[in-house]
This record gives sequence, C-alpha cells and structure tokens, in this order.
Amino acid sequence: MSRATPVPATPRVHRLPLAGVLRVGRPADIWFKPALSVVASVAPPNLTLLALGRLDLAMYTMAGSLCALYAHNRPYAARARALAWVVLGMVGGLAVSLVAASLTGSAVVLVTVGALLAALQKALCDATRIGPPGNVVLTFITSASLFAPQTLGQVPAHLALALAAGGWAWLVGMAPGLLRPHGPERRATAGALKAAAAYAVTRGTADGHARARAAAAAAVQAAWQPLLATRETHTRRALERLVVRAEVALAAPADTDPEQLRTWARELTGSGPIPEVHDPAAAAELLGVDAELASPSRPLWQRLGPLTPIAVRTALGCALAGYASLALGVGRPYWALVTAASLYQANLALTWSRGVQRVVGNLVGVLLFAAVVPLAHLGPAALVLCCLALNFGAEALMGRNYWLGSVCVTPMALLITEFTRFQEPGQLITERVVDTVVGALVGFLAAVAVTNRRAGDRVEHALAAVERFREHTARLLGEPAPAPAALEAARRSLAASLADLRATVDAASGEWWQRALPQERVVRAEQAGHRTLATTARRQGLHRSARAEGIRP
Repeated sequence: MSRATPVPATPRVHRLPLAGVLRVGRPADIWFKPALSVVASVAPPNLTLLALGRLDLAMYTMAGSLCALYAHNRPYAARARALAWVVLGMVGGLAVSLVAASLTGSAVVLVTVGALLAALQKALCDATRIGPPGNVVLTFITSASLFAPQTLGQVPAHLALALAAGGWAWLVGMAPGLLRPHGPERRATAGALKAAAAYAVTRGTADGHARARAAAAAAVQAAWQPLLATRETHTRRALERLVVRAEVALAAPADTDPEQLRTWARELTGSGPIPEVHDPAAAAELLGVDAELASPSRPLWQRLGPLTPIAVRTALGCALAGYASLALGVGRPYWALVTAASLYQANLALTWSRGVQRVVGNLVGVLLFAAVVPLAHLGPAALVLCCLALNFGAEALMGRNYWLGSVCVTPMALLITEFTRFQEPGQLITERVVDTVVGALVGFLAAVAVTNRRAGDRVEHALAAVERFREHTARLLGEPAPAPAALEAARRSLAASLADLRATVDAASGEWWQRALPQERVVRAEQAGHRTLATTARRQGLHRSARAEGIRP
C-alpha cells in the first residue's frame, strides 16, 4: 500500500514569486458595469454638494456611494440583501471612526482603532464571500474618517449623509435588474459552460488538462453559488440543467461536444431565451439541488474560525504600519494603514504578490496625480469631474490586474483629500510614497511573523471530506438501481469537495513557512475522485437512456 508524503521535522521555506505578478489579464465580461455603477452612484451626491458649496462633506457621501462597487455577481434578490448589509456595515464602521475621532486626538489610539476595524472588516468580508473590492474600500473610508476633525454633535448628520448616499447606491446596484432580471445567473452559467468546453477540448489527457480541469471546476462551483441564491424556480431549473451539463463535461470530457457547450454559452450571454436542454432525468436528478437549498448554511462564527490568522495579520500589520508612519512624522498615517490592509490574501505568496502590485500601482499613480493635478486645481467642478473619471478608470482596470487599477485609485484618493481645500502637490506625493512603502514593508513583515499553522490541518480535513464523499458515491454506484436524486446529490457533494480540496491545497501551498503537504495523497484523492465522477456521469447517462426508452437499466 502506498504511503503519503512524509511530514519533515522542520518546515519548508517557499519561494516568493515575481514572475507574472504584474501581467495584465483579460478584462472581465462585465467590467463596465461596476465602472458605470460607481460613477452613477458618486456623481449625484458630489454634484449636489458642489452646487451647495459644501464639497467638504463629500467624504461622508463617498462612504455610501462606494457601496455600489459590491455584489455585481449576485442575483438581484441576493444582491438586495448583500448591498443592504454592505451599506449598514459601511455606516457602522464610519460611526465608530467618527465617534473615536470626536473623543480623542491621540493618533496612536486612532491608529489602534483603525487596525482593529480593518481586521474585523477583513474577517467579515472573507467569511461572507462578499467579493471584490472586499474590505479595502471599507477600511479606506473608516481609517480616513478617524483623522477627520469631528465633534459628537456633527456625527449624526454626517452618518445621515452616508446613509442617504448608501440608499442611492443600493438603487443604482439594483437598477440593471429592470432590464435583465437574471443577468448574473446567466453570466455565471455561461462561464461554467465555456470553462467546461475548454477542458473538454483537452479530452482529459492533452497538455494543460490539469489546469483546465481546475479552472472548469472553479467556474462550475462559482455558477452554483448564484443559482443556490435564486428562488425563481423556472429560470433556476433551466440554468441548473446547463450547469449539470458542465459538470458532466468535467467528469467525462472525452464524451462531451465542446462546441455545443460554447453555443449554449453564447446564447446565455445574449438577451434571448435560456437554451432548453432536453433531459428526461433532469427533474429527478436536480432534487439534490432542492435538498441543498433546504439545508441550513453554516453559522457565521464557524466560518470566521479559520480566518483567525489572517485577521491577526491584518490587525498587527495595520497597527504597526500606522505607528511607523507616525514615527516618521507623516501627517496621514491612515494611508500606511490602508496599504497594509490591502495586502492580506489567502496565503503569504498571494500577499507578497499583492504587495508588489500595490507598490508599483501607487508609484505610477502618484505620477498620474502629478499630471492631473493642474487640471483638477482649475476649480471645484474640475476636481469633481477628475475624481469621477478616475473612479471609472479604477473599476475598468482593476479586473485586469490590481496594480493597473491602483494607478487610478491613487490619484483619486489624493484628490479626495482636496475636497476641503487645495493642497501642495509635492507634499501629498511625498507623503503618499512614504506611506505606501512603509505600509507594504511593515504589513508584509507582519504577515511573515503571523504564520498560518492551520493551513496543513485544513488540507487534511479537505482530504478526509473527498475520501468520505467518494466512498459514499461509490457505494451508491454499487447498488443495482440507485435513486437518481441520491446519486445526483452524491455527485454534486463529491464535485464540491474536490473543488474545495484544490482551493485549500493552493492556499496552503502559498504559505512561506509551512510543513510539507501530503502531495501524493492529494494527487491520488483527486484522481480517484474524478474517476468516480466520470463513472457517475456514465451511470446517470445509462439511466437517462433507459428511462427515455421506457425500459429498466
């Protein structure tokens, strides 16, 4: 019997990557929607304040307006709930910051409050999987507000401005649903079909098949998320049948027609009807989806537990970055705090990559600020218009690479500080560069210091889950006539556990100081799991054919 890779007595040091960190990727399918949404959300409040001569209040309306960046991948019913929680979270964090700013002038205390808020925002955003832009926008607003002159009497009015702008952002985020009420689900399903087609082309054996399979599995799991949040049964059923076809292609690529998958994907991205998949067994097999919808989700506190190392990294890194900025005499320590908060990803390798992207993007961004500031200083109207243009550019470019989006975010953040009064550009540029370097360096050192010792344990748990679901599926396959709903539920559980195993291994592999992972066991578990999925797909196909012909298989 083969053994797993032995665990060495001493941890291994992983190399930190440089190749490909700054590579520019393809734009997202809906890159223009977040970009237009943020402009539509920011423009009316800012232009209203401009007309009233109160641009000094723009920071509070921006807090609510920037909530329009969130939840663009969610169905509209789920988006309504998610955006409402984002607005409440933003206003709640802002309230803590404004009250703290009104009660103390101690920069050390304010930085500490900002670091704790950043850690809480990071943990909650990761646990709820709210998606881009994650905790960074929340931390930017709350940490900047800590250093805004404030009295307790002003806090209610400023929170009201943020809440009103957040309400407008909610309307902006929901508005596209009037034209394409099922757009997010259709796009996610189309993405799963395209990824499955790319894997089917390899027939499961050609060069790059492992990478294509991992990408297809991730796309299929991503497609299930909006469908499981959708309650409109007819549309959900039609899309679920297509996602099941993508899953079957993932399990049996040699028996799949990739061109048919691409055709369905093209029809979904248009505005026509959802393609009909004629499958006599689909209704029975999708009972497994109904069972998953009826099962309760994991409590939030259980999802927060594994995120403890990242939360500690965030709190420590943000606090130390802010303290270092104060020690250097920089007047805006929250810039260093936000830089540190933006670094922390699923593992140390990704955190390193994000640090490189952040530094490069900010350094290029201050050069863009130097070029734009003469135009912005022509007057308040020019300042507002420049900020709107940079808002659009940031969201349009962020999906291609984080550093490219940061090129627009940096000058936008610098211009926002001038809503109260125009400032000396040279001083702003110098302070921003210093805070960027300090925040990235100190934040990364904190990530190195706080090791994620649970990463290896989570790999073991994920391996056990794959083996458990594979054995359960194999037992069903051994029965002469397994119930279609039970077989479908088992197949989907096995597929989900395989996707979770791959994500867990990828996250653990990126930890810098980590014991060796059981790579042989992982490979064997993945191979056995995918063989079982292929057998299940063929068995389900046999049942479909038999039922279509009216005979017992």
